[in-house]
Amino acid sequence: MIKPNRLSNKNFLSTLDVSTDEVIHILELAKNFKNKKLNINLKNKVLGLIFDKSSTRTRVSFQVAMSRLGGTTIDLNPTTSQIGRGEPIKDTARVLSRYCDVIAVRTFKHSDLEEYTKWSTIPVINALTDLEHPCQALADFLTIQEKFLDFKNVVLTFIGDGNNVANSLILFGALLGIEVRIACPKGYEPNSLVVNKALEIYKNKNLLKISNDPTTAALGANVLYTDVWSSMGEENQKAEKDKIFNGFTIDNDLVNKADKDAIILHCLPAYRSKEITDEVFESKKNRIFDQAENRLHTQQALLSCLLH
Repeated sequence: MIKPNRLSNKNFLSTLDVSTDEVIHILELAKNFKNKKLNINLKNKVLGLIFDKSSTRTRVSFQVAMSRLGGTTIDLNPTTSQIGRGEPIKDTARVLSRYCDVIAVRTFKHSDLEEYTKWSTIPVINALTDLEHPCQALADFLTIQEKFLDFKNVVLTFIGDGNNVANSLILFGALLGIEVRIACPKGYEPNSLVVNKALEIYKNKNLLKISNDPTTAALGANVLYTDVWSSMGEENQKAEKDKIFNGFTIDNDLVNKADKDAIILHCLPAYRSKEITDEVFESKKNRIFDQAENRLHTQQALLSCLLH
């Protein structure tokens, strides 16, 4: 029976914290957790959740994952803890290191996450920052693997804002050798440092394609993926971005450009008729709720590797 291997890196702040073999191992563990073929007991282990941003799937999936592993979770809401009144991160991190066994942080600036790591003596997990969303990407690639069995010849097309989700998809794509296409309006491309790092990792640099043309990006794709156009913290840009992103909606015309067996992914929440039409969202190609469920299984796998 497969058992969790400790990761070479103590923390999971970025896709770059894991190797290709470690990604494959986490996905294999997740599959076994999902099929109820694996039982890991992390009794007495405690996960602290520090969420500066609102959350449904990330919060619940981490809590349920820890519960299924036999551990417990403490939800440190900034409005009900000293974090909200400005206690320095270095103080919070040092105190929580005495109470918890692992913390998952969902915040805005990636540098804040790195500050937690600097002062923490326990593993720190990136539960989303403005730069990356690696836990989401783990679930995405498990969903893709479930459909196509392996990653050979898979083309993943992300249409929308070159945001944290796009950045993590690019980096995981590089580790797994998958063709990743990103189509976004000019000026909204993924982080250039992320793109350059991915190109260093890719054996075939032609597998990463960044463009401003959703139609070309969708041609023959096996996966069409989108996310909201305005992330949390960008509410004041929403009206402007809705205009700029006009033409970047995944609709039936775009789906028809993709491979006939293509699947549709969205990390949720979704705004129907903006980044995706209701018709496509509710179509048989939708794997969105499998993808959401897989957050639970991949996080069980990740936690077991960090704590077992």
